[in-house]
Amino acid sequence: MEEVGWTGVIHEFNDAARLTNPALAEPILITTNGTILSGFGRWQSAVFDGRLEINCIEYPLSEDESLQFILTHHQTRSGWNDFIRIRLALALEPDFQRRAVDNMRAGGKFKGLANLPEAQHIDVRKEIARAAGVGDRNVGNVRTILQRAHPRLIEALRNGTLSINRALQFCKLPKADQLEQFIRHSEERATNRVIRRFIPQPQEKEASLDVLAVLDALQCQEAGQTGSVAVRIGRHKRTVVLVGQDYVAGPNFKKELKLT
Repeated sequence: MEEVGWTGVIHEFNDAARLTNPALAEPILITTNGTILSGFGRWQSAVFDGRLEINCIEYPLSEDESLQFILTHHQTRSGWNDFIRIRLALALEPDFQRRAVDNMRAGGKFKGLANLPEAQHIDVRKEIARAAGVGDRNVGNVRTILQRAHPRLIEALRNGTLSINRALQFCKLPKADQLEQFIRHSEERATNRVIRRFIPQPQEKEASLDVLAVLDALQCQEAGQTGSVAVRIGRHKRTVVLVGQDYVAGPNFKKELKLT
């Protein structure tokens, strides 16, 4: 998990920090060699608190079995999004490939024996998808993203601020353009959140500025300072004009809009 830039600790650590009585917390799950399967945050909290002991339940699992256990256990846990689970599941690919080759060899070895069942075919991509709890198409999408995406996109996928499908669209562009488009996408999302927050308010009509006055004021501003007004196409069917704080705070704002 450290290799893919993810420890899964933050959400669980915050939950552990909110416990009023750590002794009543669920035991952490570990393997016989000390690998933590679940309870990263509770373990880290205990270390920070200087506790010498913590309740554990131990499982005799190999390294690959441990990773499969972790993926299955955390499929519905907060913070473990599809991208993170697929990246972790890809670490199991060599084991799935080895099993697929072994089954192919077994199928050829016992081909003429009617009493033996045909060796089960292993679809590596489907096995990775099953381990991650996602559709197998997303496994291929994540492979493409890991090969082509700008590092900032990978970071956004890890923290859940960018979807796999959107990142795949950005990957059709050169990396420098990916970053530019991602920044614009993030700004648009932030703008849409503001719009959704304020438009439904019943006081909207009373609080609205005079539209023609706003447009005239913005036209004057752009004429005096080229590039100070930006126009972008959004996904909403309704046209909304957002006035920046820099302009609202300006000395001519109230005068131009005749506000009191």
